[in-house]
Amino acid sequence: MEWLLDPFALGFQQRALAGGILAGVMTAVVGTWLVLRGMSFFGDAFVHGIVPGVAAAVVFDINPLIGAAAAALVMVLAIELVNRQTVLSEDTSIGLLFVGMLALGVVIISRLDSYSGSLTTILFGDALGVTAQDLVTQATLALVVVSAATLLYRPLLALCFNQEKAQLWGLKPQRAHAALLVLIAAAVIGSYQSIGTLLVFGLLVGPPATAALISRTVPRMMLTAALIAVFSVWAGLTLSYHLNTAGSATMAIVPVVLFFIVLTITKLRSRRREMVESRV
Repeated sequence: MEWLLDPFALGFQQRALAGGILAGVMTAVVGTWLVLRGMSFFGDAFVHGIVPGVAAAVVFDINPLIGAAAAALVMVLAIELVNRQTVLSEDTSIGLLFVGMLALGVVIISRLDSYSGSLTTILFGDALGVTAQDLVTQATLALVVVSAATLLYRPLLALCFNQEKAQLWGLKPQRAHAALLVLIAAAVIGSYQSIGTLLVFGLLVGPPATAALISRTVPRMMLTAALIAVFSVWAGLTLSYHLNTAGSATMAIVPVVLFFIVLTITKLRSRRREMVESRV
């Protein structure tokens, strides 16, 4: 029992767990729509896109949430601009901005004397440095994200499966798409402190992708993804404590490992079922 309790005996460890859980629930709920829409590459680029905003906030000593929100807005507008003004595919514009925004963030943060420390915190998070104020901010964003995802369930569902029918039904898919981008931005901004801008993608896509293998309905997929995210945070911090590894990285890798474990089990079950049916 001590093996399970020791990693969360102290206040900063408990705050790390609470912050990670809030981040996991937010990203799992939003990530469900991201996976269903096949926008995983966009999500990855979007995560990297807030790096210069956070870096600029650190350099100018302002709230990192403001910088992250500004960078997210620039990222979305830039993607739309490239799509409308050129014949290039969306993947091309996303790829360009993926590298450009990340590089810009590193250039900005390199101006600081504490370059390596600040860069590490921005990119890989500081799970054990989460404060009570961070938890309040995260809880507020989590409430907004989960509530909005619930209220927008019908238009987002139509957007994911049939955009043309959504248009005919008057559900305004473009507005639903814009709302989804806002939710992604809010979830990423509310999670980078605990997980880091590079590693938050693991919780954004890992739990929903795993849930998609074992869930037949969207609500069940979303709930399963949230539970997997919570487990990943707890398991990641526990393993991090005992193995002396980076907390944020360990939390991010757990859902990826779970995905391949579940994928292997489902494939083996499917093959066994096929063998049984062929004998009959």
